[in-house]
Amino acid sequence: MISHLVKRPWLTGLLLVLAANAGLPAQDKGSTDKSGSAAEPMAVDARISAALQRVSAERIRANVEKLVSFGTRVTISPQDSSSIAAGHGVGAAREWIKSEFEQYSKDCGGCLEVKTDRFTEPAADRIPQPTEITNVYAVLKGTDAASAKRIILVTGHYDSRNSDTLDLKGDAPGANDDGSGTAVSLECARVLSTLKFPATIVFLAVAGEEQGLNGSHHFAKMAREEGWNIEAVLNNDIVGGDSSAGQDHSVVRVFSEGLPAAATEQEIRQIRGLGGENDSASRQLARYVADVGRTYHVGVKPLLVFRLDRYLRGGDHYSFNQQGYAAVRFTEFREDFHHQHQNVRTESGIEYGDLIKFVNFDYVAHVARLNAAILASLASGPAPPANVHVLTKDLENDSTITWQASSGDAATEYEVLWRATTSPEWEHVQKIGNVPRATLKLSKDNVIFAVRAVDAGGHRSLTVVPTPER
Repeated sequence: MISHLVKRPWLTGLLLVLAANAGLPAQDKGSTDKSGSAAEPMAVDARISAALQRVSAERIRANVEKLVSFGTRVTISPQDSSSIAAGHGVGAAREWIKSEFEQYSKDCGGCLEVKTDRFTEPAADRIPQPTEITNVYAVLKGTDAASAKRIILVTGHYDSRNSDTLDLKGDAPGANDDGSGTAVSLECARVLSTLKFPATIVFLAVAGEEQGLNGSHHFAKMAREEGWNIEAVLNNDIVGGDSSAGQDHSVVRVFSEGLPAAATEQEIRQIRGLGGENDSASRQLARYVADVGRTYHVGVKPLLVFRLDRYLRGGDHYSFNQQGYAAVRFTEFREDFHHQHQNVRTESGIEYGDLIKFVNFDYVAHVARLNAAILASLASGPAPPANVHVLTKDLENDSTITWQASSGDAATEYEVLWRATTSPEWEHVQKIGNVPRATLKLSKDNVIFAVRAVDAGGHRSLTVVPTPER
């Protein structure tokens, strides 16, 4: 895990010099010193902690076993009524996932709105003929009128595959890839549906991933066209903690894009000019994941990997990135490629296939707790500040940052964070109070700044890096 860093040695002496002013509120001083305090974990929410205890490795195992029982979940496998009745194919898997969401909703008095996103994907390389693809999702509507427009989303793909993506004859159990991720989405829905949050949470299971990210592409595009305010997307794909040698069950990798896929040429030029290649919205989400991981000890630590995905691989988070949404991917530390995209068989003493026997369900439960903690923390907290700018009209060594208050009335104060340009995570924080402006005696040329909102309970928003304003 990338741990948060201590103060730079050159700042130590400044703490003594500036101590006389440290007790004054930032809004009274008009400016703040440049020492700040070390970035610390967020406040623990007892309600969230209690909910995390309800995550069940046994329930996750049962869900993955059920997904495997459908024989194959290849996107182009049978979806007719007789196949569904026989419990075989992607159609049967789809109907079962929908029924699970509906049961969770029944258990919480109808708190979940269960929906499907159906569309026909035209013929392509991995789709021999036009094929209906269905995404299944459940919406836990936010309780606050303003905050409910904010959406936090978790997803996994329920389709599977063999060595040949067009193989419909052989079993494609897909226990780890991605029965594990689908189980995370389901378990988060079961556990969090018993609570209420100001913002909205969407629990999603998509199909078509193995054929070309078809399901997530359609869903993300639909969300953008309908104006959904998706604040964060958590994609869980291969989080089964494969039991092969070399696995590290203490960590889960978190991949995030650097240069935003949806950035315009002008935005790319600005990013390059400011050195902002490491400060996309997805990177801020990844840092938030690390923050949550330090706060709630769920049994697994986030290992931030600052690249879009693994070499030569892809995942559903990218579909959301393409639509301009912040999205990250969770994946186990070490994959065993004998157990992915392989027909079930044994050759030369090597066992191939994505079998349930290779999944560590305690590990999946840890990953589910981490996801649930992130979803609950973001849905409980305030919206990020808007229109965050650093003033650059005058040449000066002080730095003035301005922002627009978060939507709604949840935010009670704002914090300015900064780190060295070479540091992966936020190192220092300065509490500003409930005002939309701060001046720090710290050169904008030497550090990266960000602003976040905080509510009365200590819940934090995602951080926003300022853009220049002349």
